[in-house]
Amino acid sequence: MNFATRCVPPPVAGLPPINGTTTAEISVDRTAPKVGDTVTVTYRVTKPAASNPVDIALPADIMTPSGKVVLGGAQTGQIAVKGPKKNPPVPGKGAFPGFSMTGTFKVTAAGSITLSPGDYTIHTSYIMELDTPCAVSRPPAPVSLTITASGGPVANQRAVTLGAASGKPGERVTVTGTKFAPLTAVTVAGRAGAAQTADRMTLTTDSGGGFTARLKVNDTATTGIVAYEGASWTGAKGAGPAPYTVKDDSPLPKNTQKIHALVANGTLSMSQAGDTVQLSKVDFGTGGGADGALRTVTVKDFRGGPAGWSLTGRVSDFAGPGGSTIGADRFHWAPACTTAPGSPSTCAAGSEGPVGSSGATLASAPDGALTGGEFTVDAGLSLKVPAFTPPGAYAGVLTLTLT
Repeated sequence: MNFATRCVPPPVAGLPPINGTTTAEISVDRTAPKVGDTVTVTYRVTKPAASNPVDIALPADIMTPSGKVVLGGAQTGQIAVKGPKKNPPVPGKGAFPGFSMTGTFKVTAAGSITLSPGDYTIHTSYIMELDTPCAVSRPPAPVSLTITASGGPVANQRAVTLGAASGKPGERVTVTGTKFAPLTAVTVAGRAGAAQTADRMTLTTDSGGGFTARLKVNDTATTGIVAYEGASWTGAKGAGPAPYTVKDDSPLPKNTQKIHALVANGTLSMSQAGDTVQLSKVDFGTGGGADGALRTVTVKDFRGGPAGWSLTGRVSDFAGPGGSTIGADRFHWAPACTTAPGSPSTCAAGSEGPVGSSGATLASAPDGALTGGEFTVDAGLSLKVPAFTPPGAYAGVLTLTLT
């Protein structure tokens, strides 16, 4: 692709700016990354707009290019790129040869991300240190490449509430849903313990992902009401059960008594054994892993419904003295999860590896006919400290989210 460029020769050359055309292309090492992935970008200039501004021939390997790649679409910003100090000999007043520059960026948003060539500078180190900056004449330059990023872990925020907590057989209850997918079919149904009843209806959410339904409940065994997108219940696209009791007031035979009992739904909750972790020290010049252990997290799932759960974490960069930082992507964990005896669900530990600012799964339990239980979650922690990190205390914040 070509784009108009304005290059300014070094003042020592005594030459006016050069209005020319740059031919370039951009490539990446992955065109379908996930949020949190690091993408390597190559900005390859096959024909620079600038040339050697002096009559003196330039020897090989004295040119160092640097520049920017411009992001647009779902993620905006600029990527700093730089090339090696490498070039063939350039005759006096001869055209500069092509060159390649590379850099990286972390994907922070899902969707289509565009990459366009930005300004670049050609630095020469021969007799004098000289810069020839070249700017895009009419920014932004045309899009050279589009990549599509998929999302990372997203919390299920769907919820249902009921207009009444009980009713007689055949009565309708108002069911209100929020934060479902907009303009999407949703099934609202009764639930009898671990099973779904025949009391159900299907409707379409509004443009905000909400709905109001009037569900007729006939089954006297109903203990709750759920709502979900798709053909069947999943924890990722469902909500509930919201507790509901059917009051059967039908006459009893003579000399009999009807006895009621209620097992109430509880909540999904977590607690942790402390809020501070001190990692082991590392030495300047050596670096390595600053190791420690996560404060134990206890998850209690007492909802008694079909939904599983997911415990995720994300970490900030580690701030140190004088503005020094250690990147969040250098914080790793090795999760472990134990299920208490008698729990209907079995938890699974997340994968060992980096946590980063976009997050990773610490532990989870799957959907099922009847889920629940108590779980203990631990993890070995390690901050991979570069060898010549400035000495001092560094601190980051690990945020855990249970959904």
